[in-house]
Amino acid sequence: MKRRYVIIYIVFFSLMSAIMCMAVMRDDSAAMPQYTTEINRLLISIGEDWEDISSREGVYGSSGEKFDYAVTDNDGRLLFCTKKGMSESVSAATGSYDIIRDIESGGQVVGKLIVHNDYPELRRRSARRNAVMTGGMAAAMLAVSVGYFIFLRRRVIVPFAKLKGFAARMAAGDLETPLEMDRGNIFGAFTESFDIMREELKASRKREEAAVNSRKELIAELSHDIRTPVSSIKAMTDYLELVSEDSEQKETLSAINGKADQIDRLVSNLFHAALEELEQLEVSPEELASTGLERIIADSDPLRKVKSSDIKECVIYADRLRLEQVVGNIISNSYKYADTDITVTSFIEDGFFVAEISDRGGGVPDDELELITEKFRRGSNAAGKDGSGIGLYISGYLMDKMGGELLCRNNGEGFTVSLRLRLV
Repeated sequence: MKRRYVIIYIVFFSLMSAIMCMAVMRDDSAAMPQYTTEINRLLISIGEDWEDISSREGVYGSSGEKFDYAVTDNDGRLLFCTKKGMSESVSAATGSYDIIRDIESGGQVVGKLIVHNDYPELRRRSARRNAVMTGGMAAAMLAVSVGYFIFLRRRVIVPFAKLKGFAARMAAGDLETPLEMDRGNIFGAFTESFDIMREELKASRKREEAAVNSRKELIAELSHDIRTPVSSIKAMTDYLELVSEDSEQKETLSAINGKADQIDRLVSNLFHAALEELEQLEVSPEELASTGLERIIADSDPLRKVKSSDIKECVIYADRLRLEQVVGNIISNSYKYADTDITVTSFIEDGFFVAEISDRGGGVPDDELELITEKFRRGSNAAGKDGSGIGLYISGYLMDKMGGELLCRNNGEGFTVSLRLRLV
């Protein structure tokens, strides 16, 4: 606090103290009032009405006098009183310094008039007034002190609390709420640095989340790809069970089918056991003969729905394992959503080997063609059928890693998937 504020503070409270002392010294409000005339007049009135008053017993009421009083008979019995709480007997009145006067009627003393002494109350009122003045001075001192505290709070305490709260929010994971910049407090120079730290932590958190999401996507891809050959195994065993006439062979095939179901259930829990060990899917393209695609198609078609396959002879650049995944996904989708015969054609175009896999299942709405290759997106024709919506997404991802491309279109009768593979 600056020196001039201290001087003003001292002068102000010195004047307040002087004024209060003068007011206390001049206070005459506690002088005991004198009601001699009124008391004598009241005694005469009570004496005249004594016959009526003496018939009362413990009556409380107002009288219109400036003072409170009580009336008792010679036996000390209370006849009338103007308020509760005052002296109601001679002995009590003596202890309270009340005025006690005899009541005469017919020349005889018939009772006592006890006039309440309100001097203590006047003193209490005077004390309250002095207390108010003292309290006012104390309140003024408090106001100045509070003002200074508010100044400290706004310039020091609140900014520090904001920094503390900001640190607590960051520790709890809230990296979105920025720290309010305020160079008007003593911590102003630190706020910018703290907010830069928040931005860096936020960026780091996003990178971490992206890595976690990528790992989850990888697990989903692996789960989907494992289900595809398992589905093929189930389809082949179902077919063999139908055509087999040997009961022992049928029992064996049934056991194989059951194990395939068990594998399918366990695949969904794959990530629980292998999450930390999984890395990015490796794609290692190499030179392959395009005719190898015929074997891949045959292995991926357990129900023998591929009725026509025309593969041009050339050398392509592809990863055989990943190509098996792609073809398996496409044929499996055709089984699930079309369930018609499948044809495979191929041709050479602009340095690419193009293989087209087509069915006659009606296709998908044209406005959905660009969406069905996105992650977790399925066409409207997939309603009511099992699936996760990642088969075409995985296939497109693998084709891209092999330097190729996956395209989808409707062919008039059904759906066509084009696989574009680089030529060597």
